[in-house]
Amino acid sequence: MDDDYKASKEAFVSGMTGSSIGHINMVSFASLLSIALYSAVRTRLPPLSFIAETCLLVLPMLLSVTVFANSPALLSLLLAVPTLLLLMLPRRESGTFLPSVLRHSRASSRTSNTSRDPSPSAALAVPIPPLPALTTYRAHMLLLTFICILAVDFPVFPRQLAKCETFGVSLMDIGVGSFVFSQGIVSAIPLVKNPTHLTAPLLPKLSLTLRKCSPVLLLGLLRTMSVKGTEYPEHVTEYGLHWNFFVTLGLIPILQVLLHPVMVYIPISLLGVVVAISHQLALSMGNLAQYILDAPRDGVIAANKEGIISLTGYLAIHLLGLSTGTLLLAPSPSYFRRRQQQLAQRNGAASIRQRPSTSDSDTDDEVPAVRRENDKTATELCSYAVLWWVFLGALKLFAVGGDVSRRMANLQYVVWIAAYNSTFLLGYLVLDLAFFPSPLSTSATRHTAGREWEAAGSAPPLLEAVNKNGLVLFLLANVATGLINLSMQTMYMSDWAALLVLTAYSFGLSAVGWACRHRKVWRF
Repeated sequence: MDDDYKASKEAFVSGMTGSSIGHINMVSFASLLSIALYSAVRTRLPPLSFIAETCLLVLPMLLSVTVFANSPALLSLLLAVPTLLLLMLPRRESGTFLPSVLRHSRASSRTSNTSRDPSPSAALAVPIPPLPALTTYRAHMLLLTFICILAVDFPVFPRQLAKCETFGVSLMDIGVGSFVFSQGIVSAIPLVKNPTHLTAPLLPKLSLTLRKCSPVLLLGLLRTMSVKGTEYPEHVTEYGLHWNFFVTLGLIPILQVLLHPVMVYIPISLLGVVVAISHQLALSMGNLAQYILDAPRDGVIAANKEGIISLTGYLAIHLLGLSTGTLLLAPSPSYFRRRQQQLAQRNGAASIRQRPSTSDSDTDDEVPAVRRENDKTATELCSYAVLWWVFLGALKLFAVGGDVSRRMANLQYVVWIAAYNSTFLLGYLVLDLAFFPSPLSTSATRHTAGREWEAAGSAPPLLEAVNKNGLVLFLLANVATGLINLSMQTMYMSDWAALLVLTAYSFGLSAVGWACRHRKVWRF
């Protein structure tokens, strides 16, 4: 790559100061409205093809960060009007569900779980019913990330949405944190299925987690080698000279496991806040912020100071996502809290691993009905969203730690990520409740006699496909972004040419996800 173009390209994505939180929320609002439009079409018109789904679910996000980025209200209006018109049409008949689809008896749950896991703790395991709103949220977050990592290299993508140099807020800053927050939500699955996982032996859990994370860490190493080998333009102040997002993503689950003994006794959300505040104290009073800004990159640690120091902040985001996952994934938002309290009480007397409870009263509490209480979950999630926004407002009012900084993952950044993601998760959940009221919102995708049967309340098939192989698609998006940048001078392309490339790229990734929708390519 030409040295002059490489330097110009690095300058093109450097020194950004960002936008405003309100503007980012409005740009992101297109994702919610696209789901509302899709749901209106789905409940009132014939089934959609892959192309139609992609146009309804992917194109609005692409337009929101390009030609409509400076006028997001106009795009919102263009999506809201046809949605309202469709709502005037009668709903299409979608059939009814048998009671067995919605609930399993406690006895059948126990039998099923015991058959899969002969260990004594299997009796405590709880099946996790599907949550279409969570699938939609994760898939939309992934798709928006895919679009932005390439779109930022074109002038059609406004500079105010690119990652900020040190302080400020932007759409790409929210994307990095949202990825970690989403990872935290999914990491709650083993805890919700069996809360005694917190008290399981630490070394076997660490070994298993390390094996699962090692491919991601290897990807981080390969990315560093490929960037250095091809002289690909890089933004050193993001993570450092050798560190990258894959390294952060691979290390966080390992750190989370080390905190399991603490999670038995205190709420995970409180633990996340404590980690975030401790990180902020280290930045402010321990002069780590000054070290990040001014220290020369002498030695391996100093060369990767952003990635190493921000890891604690990203761990806090992961823990807040984990806490949110214990609310969303459990059938009842209070289920995990009750089990956590029981674990703490029993651990005070004797290890629960040595004498699991088998009384009728405990069993009734530990194996709840599979049907979700989405209305209660939405209410509690709303409370958390309000709490995080108020907390962020207070931090800004008193200028705690300066402004929001993704580079440092400071306290304001952590709280902003929690507020943003809680709000949009709530939005997807409310849309699910509005368009597919109970019992439809509790349904799942089932396969019967070789045919795929899609329940009316499941997530859009395209988003199900993207969510199933999200990490593989993320890797593919990074490879495709690199190849496109090596094959053309993106920063000099016209807006229409850029839109053509971005549309083909977005449809291509969606097509790969769609082609692999019946299997999980890589488990992580």
